[in-house]
Amino acid sequence: MESEYPLEWIPMALSRESYSSKCPVERSRDFLKFNIMKFYYVYILLCSDGLTYTGITNDIERRFQEHLMGLNKTCFTFKRRPVKLIFQQEFNDVIQAIYFEKKIKKWSGKKKLALANGQFDLLQILSECNNATHA
Repeated sequence: MESEYPLEWIPMALSRESYSSKCPVERSRDFLKFNIMKFYYVYILLCSDGLTYTGITNDIERRFQEHLMGLNKTCFTFKRRPVKLIFQQEFNDVIQAIYFEKKIKKWSGKKKLALANGQFDLLQILSECNNATHA
Protein backbone atom coordinates (compact mmCIF):
# COMPACT_ATOMS: atom_id res chain seq x y z
CA MET A 1 0.00 0.00 0.00
CA GLU A 2 1.34 3.42 -0.91
CA SER A 3 1.69 6.06 1.81
CA GLU A 4 -0.61 9.08 1.62
CA TYR A 5 2.36 11.23 2.71
CA PRO A 6 5.50 11.86 0.67
CA LEU A 7 8.35 9.63 1.82
CA GLU A 8 10.37 12.60 3.06
CA TRP A 9 7.56 13.33 5.56
CA ILE A 10 7.88 9.93 7.18
CA PRO A 11 9.67 10.41 10.49
CA MET A 12 13.18 9.02 10.45
CA ALA A 13 12.48 7.19 13.74
CA LEU A 14 10.05 4.95 11.86
CA SER A 15 11.21 2.43 9.33
CA ARG A 16 9.43 2.69 6.00
CA GLU A 17 8.30 -0.92 6.37
CA SER A 18 6.66 -0.44 9.76
CA TYR A 19 5.16 2.85 8.60
CA SER A 20 3.58 1.40 5.46
CA SER A 21 2.22 -1.66 7.32
CA LYS A 22 0.15 0.51 9.66
CA CYS A 23 -3.44 1.48 9.07
CA PRO A 24 -4.12 5.08 7.91
CA VAL A 25 -5.20 6.19 11.41
CA GLU A 26 -1.98 4.89 12.96
CA ARG A 27 0.09 6.50 10.20
CA SER A 28 -1.68 9.80 10.82
CA ARG A 29 -0.95 9.60 14.55
CA ASP A 30 2.71 8.85 13.87
CA PHE A 31 2.89 11.71 11.39
CA LEU A 32 1.37 14.15 13.88
CA LYS A 33 3.56 12.94 16.73
CA PHE A 34 6.71 13.78 14.77
CA ASN A 35 5.40 16.84 12.94
CA ILE A 36 3.31 18.62 15.55
CA MET A 37 2.40 22.16 14.64
CA LYS A 38 4.03 24.48 17.13
CA PHE A 39 1.99 27.09 18.88
CA TYR A 40 3.23 30.37 20.26
CA TYR A 41 1.53 32.46 22.91
CA VAL A 42 1.55 36.16 23.60
CA TYR A 43 0.54 36.72 27.19
CA ILE A 44 -0.05 39.50 29.67
CA LEU A 45 0.59 39.15 33.39
CA LEU A 46 -0.83 41.43 36.04
CA CYS A 47 1.79 41.99 38.71
CA SER A 48 1.13 42.46 42.42
CA ASP A 49 1.96 46.19 42.13
CA GLY A 50 -0.63 46.69 39.35
CA LEU A 51 1.89 46.87 36.51
CA THR A 52 1.58 44.58 33.50
CA TYR A 53 4.15 42.37 31.83
CA THR A 54 3.84 41.21 28.22
CA GLY A 55 5.74 38.22 26.89
CA ILE A 56 5.89 35.49 24.28
CA THR A 57 6.48 31.75 24.71
CA ASN A 58 5.88 28.41 23.07
CA ASP A 59 4.82 26.83 26.39
CA ILE A 60 2.44 29.05 28.34
CA GLU A 61 2.08 26.75 31.36
CA ARG A 62 5.84 26.34 31.82
CA ARG A 63 6.52 30.07 31.34
CA PHE A 64 3.80 31.10 33.78
CA GLN A 65 5.23 28.72 36.40
CA GLU A 66 8.68 30.23 35.84
CA HIS A 67 7.24 33.68 36.56
CA LEU A 68 5.45 32.42 39.67
CA MET A 69 8.53 30.64 41.05
CA GLY A 70 10.83 33.57 40.31
CA LEU A 71 13.47 31.52 38.53
CA ASN A 72 15.07 34.57 36.94
CA LYS A 73 16.10 37.21 39.48
CA THR A 74 16.62 39.82 36.75
CA CYS A 75 13.13 39.34 35.29
CA PHE A 76 10.71 42.29 35.49
CA THR A 77 8.24 40.13 37.40
CA PHE A 78 10.67 38.76 40.01
CA LYS A 79 10.04 41.48 42.63
CA ARG A 80 6.42 41.93 41.54
CA ARG A 81 5.13 38.47 42.46
CA PRO A 82 2.63 37.05 42.75
CA VAL A 83 1.56 37.53 39.15
CA LYS A 84 -1.72 36.63 37.51
CA LEU A 85 -2.15 35.51 33.90
CA ILE A 86 -4.85 37.82 32.55
CA PHE A 87 -4.52 37.34 28.80
CA GLN A 88 -3.14 34.86 26.30
CA GLN A 89 -3.45 34.66 22.54
CA GLU A 90 -2.39 31.59 20.58
CA PHE A 91 -0.56 31.82 17.24
CA ASN A 92 0.68 29.13 14.89
CA ASP A 93 3.04 31.56 13.16
CA VAL A 94 5.95 32.82 15.28
CA ILE A 95 6.35 35.94 13.10
CA GLN A 96 2.75 36.99 13.78
CA ALA A 97 3.22 36.28 17.49
CA ILE A 98 6.36 38.42 17.67
CA TYR A 99 4.64 41.24 15.74
CA PHE A 100 1.65 41.18 18.12
CA GLU A 101 3.85 41.07 21.22
CA LYS A 102 5.91 44.05 20.06
CA LYS A 103 2.72 45.94 19.27
CA ILE A 104 1.05 45.48 22.64
CA LYS A 105 4.28 46.00 24.62
CA LYS A 106 3.98 49.64 23.51
CA TRP A 107 0.44 49.95 24.85
CA SER A 108 -0.48 51.59 28.14
CA GLY A 109 -1.41 49.45 31.12
CA LYS A 110 -5.03 50.60 30.77
CA LYS A 111 -5.14 49.49 27.16
CA LYS A 112 -3.66 46.07 28.04
CA LEU A 113 -6.23 45.63 30.81
CA ALA A 114 -9.04 46.53 28.39
CA LEU A 115 -7.77 43.85 25.99
CA ALA A 116 -7.52 41.29 28.79
CA ASN A 117 -11.05 42.09 29.99
CA GLY A 118 -12.54 41.97 26.50
CA GLN A 119 -13.55 45.64 26.70
CA PHE A 120 -13.13 46.30 23.01
CA ASP A 121 -15.15 49.54 23.08
CA LEU A 122 -12.78 50.91 25.74
CA LEU A 123 -9.82 49.61 23.75
CA GLN A 124 -10.99 51.74 20.82
CA ILE A 125 -11.33 54.84 23.00
CA LEU A 126 -7.88 54.30 24.53
CA SER A 127 -6.44 53.96 21.01
CA GLU A 128 -7.63 57.39 19.91
CA CYS A 129 -5.08 60.17 19.79
CA ASN A 130 -5.78 62.99 22.24
CA ASN A 131 -3.10 65.40 21.01
CA ALA A 132 -4.25 68.98 20.42
CA THR A 133 -3.13 68.65 16.78
CA HIS A 134 -5.73 65.91 16.21
CA ALA A 135 -8.65 67.51 18.02
